[in-house]
Amino acid sequence: MSTASVRRAARQSVSGLPRAFWWLWTSTLINRMGAFVATFLALYLTVVRGYSASYAGLVAALHGLGQVVSSLGAGVMTDRLGRRPTMLIAQVSTAVTVALLGFVQHPAAIAAVAFLVGMAGNASRPAVQAMMADIVAPEDRVRAFALNYWAINLGFAFSSLAAGVIAQYSYLIGFLGEAALTLACAVLVFLKLPETRPAPTPGADGAAGEPAVGLGTVLRDRRFMSVVGLSFLMALIFMQHSVALPVAMGKAGFSSTDYGMVIAVNGVLIVALQIPVTRFIEHRDPQRLLVISALLAGYGFGLTAFAGSLGVYALTICVWTLAEIVNSPTQMGLVVRLSPAQGRGRYQGVYTLSWSLAALVAPLVGGSVIDEFGAAMLWAGCAGVGTVAAAGYWLLMRGLPAERPSGGAGAPEAARSEAEAASA
Repeated sequence: MSTASVRRAARQSVSGLPRAFWWLWTSTLINRMGAFVATFLALYLTVVRGYSASYAGLVAALHGLGQVVSSLGAGVMTDRLGRRPTMLIAQVSTAVTVALLGFVQHPAAIAAVAFLVGMAGNASRPAVQAMMADIVAPEDRVRAFALNYWAINLGFAFSSLAAGVIAQYSYLIGFLGEAALTLACAVLVFLKLPETRPAPTPGADGAAGEPAVGLGTVLRDRRFMSVVGLSFLMALIFMQHSVALPVAMGKAGFSSTDYGMVIAVNGVLIVALQIPVTRFIEHRDPQRLLVISALLAGYGFGLTAFAGSLGVYALTICVWTLAEIVNSPTQMGLVVRLSPAQGRGRYQGVYTLSWSLAALVAPLVGGSVIDEFGAAMLWAGCAGVGTVAAAGYWLLMRGLPAERPSGGAGAPEAARSEAEAASA
């Protein structure tokens, strides 16, 4: 491929998106570049503080529980207070609690602060996703979510490398560095991003408009809750890479260095392929894409049962990474498609809950299955769950009306114009 072709493809991938989206994208990148706690918390507790692995696991679980708790609350805040205030509160709170975590020493205090870090760190997700849906036209949303997912992984790749170097000298510097970068995100949001929450529409007195949306509305939305359930199944599969895969590789005689080498394939592929793959799938049938991604995820992990070398492990990771690349933006586009504009925060909060719960459940399920039945049974189970998810997506998407272009399910043009003007 010529240089001109690469440049043309790059321009097509990023063209047509509003300026406010790129400020939001930049805040995501900066945020993920400072992801120190999530990467090195267990090592910090066991190596530096000298606590047991069981205590480190408890703290990690409390951190995840904080994410679960904040998912719903942050969704409500996003709709009631607005996207921008919710992001500012979440980011400032994250900076304060992360910095505090670097100083507290008592076991109970560490556990409590870790819970608060999980709450604060996850609270901005519904607001970011709702704002992205507000400012990006429906026909561009899959591409926008893919670019945002790419920024998440690019930032995380950088943070993993930087945090590894920093941890050799001082874990405290890592905590304070994450706090500083999170505050930088808050400053960027404050200076560059306007509020994009759609104006309330009258409806209670019989005038035309959208009805009020509460958490009960979301929970009674059977099609949307089906998406949440399928998202939970997909997250259960993908989350096996963080605990079950290294444990299984260790039992098979591979070292932590071996695991680090093969799991790096996941990040490299996402950074390299997310944009070109998204250009290929952007306007294709979402039903087919979701079904294929579920099968790739399930059977990609299922193939791990036959892995006996690093090369085969890497090959299985390539398969389920492709599923991740396809599923993430496509599913996010479906979530926005099913969410009323006035309730996007609550809908995004419930959707976020599916991943937070999976982060709690997946390590427990994976470890238990490996201990009781062996790793091969776990990988076979992943294939089965992927098959169930694929069937669920196929049934869910039948009869779903096509999404209208700009001005349909998306935010009003006035809101996007306001965002453009305020961020210019």
